[in-house]
Amino acid sequence: MSNKPKIHKYKNQKSLAIKLRDDFKSGDNDFVLIYAYNGTGKTRLSMEFKERGKKRKDLKTEQKRDTLYFNAFTEDLFHWDNDLDDDNERVLILNKYSRFFPDIKNLGIEDKIRFFLHRYADFDFTIDIKKIKNKEIEREIEYWVVSFKREVLINDTLQTIEAIKVSRGEENIFIWCFFLAIVQLAIDEHESYKWVEYLYIDDPISSLDDNNAIAVASDLAHLLKEGKEKIKAVISSHHGLFFNVMSNELKAQTHKKYFLYRDKDTDGYKLRATDDTPFFHHVAMLDSLQKASQSDELYTYHFNIMRNVLEKTSTFFGYKDFSDCLHGLQDENLYARALNLLSHGKYSIYEPKEMVDDNKELFKKILDAFLVKYEFDLPEIH
Repeated sequence: MSNKPKIHKYKNQKSLAIKLRDDFKSGDNDFVLIYAYNGTGKTRLSMEFKERGKKRKDLKTEQKRDTLYFNAFTEDLFHWDNDLDDDNERVLILNKYSRFFPDIKNLGIEDKIRFFLHRYADFDFTIDIKKIKNKEIEREIEYWVVSFKREVLINDTLQTIEAIKVSRGEENIFIWCFFLAIVQLAIDEHESYKWVEYLYIDDPISSLDDNNAIAVASDLAHLLKEGKEKIKAVISSHHGLFFNVMSNELKAQTHKKYFLYRDKDTDGYKLRATDDTPFFHHVAMLDSLQKASQSDELYTYHFNIMRNVLEKTSTFFGYKDFSDCLHGLQDENLYARALNLLSHGKYSIYEPKEMVDDNKELFKKILDAFLVKYEFDLPEIH
């Protein structure tokens, strides 16, 4: 008899969002974790969840919202003015018309942002009002702007460089810390955020490396546990390690975990509960390798990931070397030598190089043989 968790089907995102809200209504859950591939519709689901709050009949007309969200739309509330005319004062502009920033000057938010930011970055910032010329209407408009600065060592002297443009990764982590500061205000029941009952957080760490992904997940879990009596949270991600760390950090809390998939036949959704199924980072990586193999979208860095999976599997079984996972397979010595050679390159996932056809064929043979020998319970791929 199969012990696989039941897979629930939903026709659209509206019914799926209602189901997620129902998970909180019983009072038995504080958190919902969702693992889903990019392109599944996680961002749209977060917005549909938010829209459900606007339709609540029990809320006052002046409120009509209950969800504070972080997703791609949140990041779009910030954009750069690179001072192309003078190339001197580059600032990040906040959309002051968004209800995300109700009254910045009275929030005391800068120190709260720094509390989180200085865990991940070595730059500082100030938030102020600045008049910037709007070329479309040919007059100056007041904006809330963020100016960044960093201390650097020049000729053995520590100097502060003002008005710098931070990297895209640093910009993303600043915006994330800005959001965490607002979450802290909501937990502290600041007047501007008393309306927050739910958080919906979608992929906060898309550009971070594994070390920062672990740190972000741990810090987020700590903050969510602090505020669980006041605010419930949905967290969705395509990042296997982030999902795994969140699962471990919240394992003592009342929560649900799901895999979310698109149903290609009905254009609906499938939600698979994983409450009783351990989720390991290497299982998620193995799942992504299988998907890449089936689509023939194989890149050189996939050999590195495959070796990582074999190393974790060999550790689990107590083997001395990853090649022991290939024992008993046809051409095992060829597979082991090839994998050892091809997994030593420094391949960037941001500048991927597609495998040549011979290496694709070899990779698929290794992966297929491994999956035959070790019957991992991988999610269905649609």
